Amino acid sequence: MSRQFVYQDDELIAKPFNWTQMGRLLGYVRPYRKGVAKVVFVMTAFGMISRLAIPLLMSIAIDRAIRPKDGPGSVSLLLWLVAGMLFLYGLRWWAQHYTIHHTNVIGQKVIFDLRSALFKHIQSLSFRFFDKRPAGSVLVRVTNDVNSLQDMLSNGVVNSVIDIAQLTGITIILLALNFKLGLAVMITVPIMFVVSSSLRKRIRHAWQVVRIKQSRINAHLNESIQGMRVTQAFAQEKENMSFFDGMNKSNIRSWNRASALNQTFGPVIEVTSAIGTLILILYGSYLIQSGIMTVGVLVAFVSYVGSFWEPITRLGMMYSQVLISMSSTERIFEFMDEKPAVPEKENAQRMPDIRGDVRLENITFGYELDRPALKGIDLDVKAGMSVALVGHTGSGKSTIINLLCRFYDTIEGRVMVDGIDVRDVTLESLRSQIGIVLQDTFIFSGTIRDNIRYGRPDATDAEVEAAARSVRAHDFIMHLPDGYDTEVQERGNALSVGQRQLISFARALLADPKILILDEATASIDTETELRIQEALGTLLEGRTSFIVAHRLSTIRNADRIIVLDHGVIVEEGNHEELMKRPGHYRNLVDAQYRFLSA
Repeated sequence: MSRQFVYQDDELIAKPFNWTQMGRLLGYVRPYRKGVAKVVFVMTAFGMISRLAIPLLMSIAIDRAIRPKDGPGSVSLLLWLVAGMLFLYGLRWWAQHYTIHHTNVIGQKVIFDLRSALFKHIQSLSFRFFDKRPAGSVLVRVTNDVNSLQDMLSNGVVNSVIDIAQLTGITIILLALNFKLGLAVMITVPIMFVVSSSLRKRIRHAWQVVRIKQSRINAHLNESIQGMRVTQAFAQEKENMSFFDGMNKSNIRSWNRASALNQTFGPVIEVTSAIGTLILILYGSYLIQSGIMTVGVLVAFVSYVGSFWEPITRLGMMYSQVLISMSSTERIFEFMDEKPAVPEKENAQRMPDIRGDVRLENITFGYELDRPALKGIDLDVKAGMSVALVGHTGSGKSTIINLLCRFYDTIEGRVMVDGIDVRDVTLESLRSQIGIVLQDTFIFSGTIRDNIRYGRPDATDAEVEAAARSVRAHDFIMHLPDGYDTEVQERGNALSVGQRQLISFARALLADPKILILDEATASIDTETELRIQEALGTLLEGRTSFIVAHRLSTIRNADRIIVLDHGVIVEEGNHEELMKRPGHYRNLVDAQYRFLSA
């Protein structure tokens, strides 16, 4: 099976990391800066001070209470010092407990805000964005990529501030206790940072590859699940599994490589720490023998050096986590920086209540610039008219609908509703007054009632039932186990195609739009159901401007006006009787369909 996923985000690997994006990410922490400051203050004031004070007390205990130069030790002083150290250990434990709890709470709030902002932005993007990306690739940004930032935002930001403060405090104390020994111990730190910096680009690149491969797996899983019936119908399970295994193995290889590179930070810090400790022992012993430094001070030095490498180790791990998060941050903000292809004007006004006059003026449009889907379309539809759009597949019928709903913007010309350019009004105020029923009806998880009410969330149960009765859906609904409260599975798989279509009709009728669009809405309905729908169309279309896209010409005989399209151009128009009187595309379509049904 020869297939390949192509993504725009592959290009991210070649881009240098923009540190301003990390600043943007930290911007989501800003609303909680008071909570962060409180945690940092508590940990700094209690946790860090207790950590720094304990070695000093140990030094005093050794040099003055256990082994003083000028006399016997003092048991009472030792007991007081031990009590002080126990108190400081308890204080440090409380500060750590407080920090862990509150940083996790803040981190989860930040993740919530980031995921909500990302999902909200994705919903504002135009169809062109989704045309270029499989659903699995979009899904992985909202789930996996945001989740990968969780550890860094929950613990990393606050802990890094605390670790830097602790590292600064320890450095000052080491240099104050013995400047030369402190300097000798810390001489290995610059070497560690030089080695770490050389690994940064390689690690970032490796994690970018991992994220992209995970996106491809998610995209393939989504495609495979949606197309499982086709896979099984053509007995392609083995080929599909083989393709998935190839992607899975590639993902494992990329993960192992990234993980191996990431693990190099630990040994670098351990070797540096070992060298620093060796310098401390050798040079410290020399200073004690020379009488320059006491044993207590050396013990304090040993404790501080141990505490010195702890924050460096955590900062190194945090740096490693930042590198992992970089790839996710880039991918998240790549979506956040995506501009809608159908933007609203800054001064866009709300669309007034629509009467239903629609005019298309010299429309030229193409999904790709070199392949126009519509060319020079002029169409004037008065309020309350029913207009049928007819033509071969690819003639431009659905494209007219997409432009009317402003799912796309025209290249040339303009779409007018009640004399107002649709680009001058807000998308919500326009689309909320246009109802659309598609051939591939989408049914959400939930009850039948909720799915019908989706067209108008504030509708009463009585209004929901009235809409269902009007489109002849009430009878089949009442035969379901729980009637209107029957839970339907994802995409309504437990319902027949015809039943799903009837629910979509009820949904559209309940929304009470002034402009109604039926885009191949009866194509998947059996003849008996179609007859019921035909009975309901009179109610459904009454008082509304309607656009009906249909291949089954029996559904459009009563349309006020029939527009015949061919390769993006209007070639004929008139009502059914007028078009049947003269040879042309429409009559050929009717004759061909009649011959097909008679065969």
